[in-house]
Order: sequence, then structure tokens, then C-alpha cells
Amino acid sequence: MNRRKLIVAAATTPLVLATPWARADSLSSRPVRIVVPFGAGGIADLTVRAVAQAMGEQLKTQVVIENKPGAGGIAAGETVVRAAADGHTLLLMSNGNAVSVNLFKSLPFDTLRDFAPVCGLGSFGLGVVVPASSPHRTLGDLLAFARANPGKLNLGTINIGSTQNLAGELFRTRAGINAQIVPFNGTPALLTALRGGHVDAGVEILGPLKSQLNPGGVRLLAVTSRRRAAEFPDVPTAIEAGVADYEASSWNALAAPSKTPPAIIAQLNQAARAALETPDVRKRLAELGVEPIGGTPQALGELLASEIRRWGEVIERAGIPKQ
Repeated sequence: MNRRKLIVAAATTPLVLATPWARADSLSSRPVRIVVPFGAGGIADLTVRAVAQAMGEQLKTQVVIENKPGAGGIAAGETVVRAAADGHTLLLMSNGNAVSVNLFKSLPFDTLRDFAPVCGLGSFGLGVVVPASSPHRTLGDLLAFARANPGKLNLGTINIGSTQNLAGELFRTRAGINAQIVPFNGTPALLTALRGGHVDAGVEILGPLKSQLNPGGVRLLAVTSRRRAAEFPDVPTAIEAGVADYEASSWNALAAPSKTPPAIIAQLNQAARAALETPDVRKRLAELGVEPIGGTPQALGELLASEIRRWGEVIERAGIPKQ
């Protein structure tokens, strides 16, 4: 009898040992948390919320959003780096993470080493705008004024080091103009300055500009994406309007702690890509002016590395001191 019990125990032992291994390669039914380095209501927050519900349906579990704003996404990134590498805590990554690598003297994590790319979510372009009362009807007019009056054009953006601010720095470099970059503490302040004619032009994400495109607001001269924006088909790109090799857009994506098993990364990637294909999500993203990305974890990793190099060069040229 004892010998028989020993044989049964020996036969079942490999199954017991295999169970934790199997669980490590797939998500459990626990909720998935996405840590967002921005406050609620912004375009990045609205984008990830649109995707999260559909992604939860794919994963057969709840996907919850935790807003954790902070300079350069540091607080949010640190939260995810310290979380268990089981796929249940993700970071809403953006080009802000790429910017932070060269904007801060030190970070509590290595952006390339400590995160595992999961899937791109969406990209959204920016626009070059002037007050509705401006005499500059086209981007060509604005550039002609800047070249005829070196140092007199004021170009408004939001905070130093933001995507918009660096896009403004890149714009004046690519356009070859001597313009003053004027940073404002947020989009509302920038739009107020534009409407009041306190700055000649501005660079801002297209989403917040939509409601301002009216006779008392602002006029959109060009978009900064490589292709024309679907919601503004008659507005040229900056490249079409004469600024060679100028492209600037913002993007967001999902990332996990670096030691998350590849099988779980693949499961999350598949769920995110499926969510981006659903009609409801595509409709919502179109309303926000966001173009779905999708793609593989490898493609996202390559994007992040290239953005770190690109914005690092812009920061260095602009002489922006490290924070």
C-alpha cells in the first residue's frame, strides 16, 4: 500500500510543479491596470480609455485606468517598473518617455532596458496656427514674414520640453528661421495668447484646436504630420507648404515591466491590436483625431529608440538645460 501511494505521488508531482510555470505564461483573471502619466480628460487619457474597454473584452478581464501625472511620466514609469512582471500592470508610454531620456539629468529607470514594448496605440499630429485676425493666410506667408524680419516672429508652445515645445524648436530649425519660442503653462494659456494676438503663431496638438477654429479663434495653416489629417483634408502638411523634412507627431503605446514573459507580451499585443480594429474604437479614435498604430512589440521598440535619438538631437540643438 505504501509503495502504491509513493508511485501515485511521484506521478502527480510533475503536474504540481508545472502549474505555476503554466500560469506565468498567461494572464490570470485579475484586472489589468494601465498607469497613465497624464491627468484624466486629455487626448492620451481618452485614447487609452477607448482602447481599454475593448481590450478587456478580448482578455476576458477588466482593464482599469490609473492616472498618475508627473513631470516626464517619471512617477507613472516608476510605478510600473516596480510592479510584478506578470502582465497585470502596464504603462501608457508616449513620446514623452523618449523626450525624458535626454531632458532629465537622471531617471529612476532605464527607458529602453526596464520596459518591454507591448503595442502601439495611436498617433496624433500637431498644427501650426495663427490668430484668426492674422494677416498670414498661409504657412508660406508666415515664413516670408519670419525671413524678412529675423527675430521678430513669436512662436507659442506649451511648457519647455513638451512635445509641442520641441516640435516648435524643430520647426524653426527645419524652416531656417530666426524666431522666438514663447512657452506657456498649458494649452488654455497658449490659446488665450493666440486669440489675443500676443504671439504670432503657435504649435499645438490638433485635438484641442478643433473648437478654436472659428472667426474669433485661430486659423490652421498646416499640420505637422507626414500626411494630411483626415479631419482637415484641405490643410497642407508643413512639408507641402515648404518646410522640407519637417514631421512631428505625438504617439502613445503600451509597455510592461521588462521581465514580463514573452508569451504574456504576445497575449497583450494580440488583445490591443484586436481592440484597435473594432469599429467602436476606430470611430472614437477618429473623433479624437487619433490614427491607430497597432504593430508588433519589436516595431514599438524600434520607434522608441529612434524617438530617443531624434528628440535628443533637438534638445541639444535648442540648448535646453537638463532638469
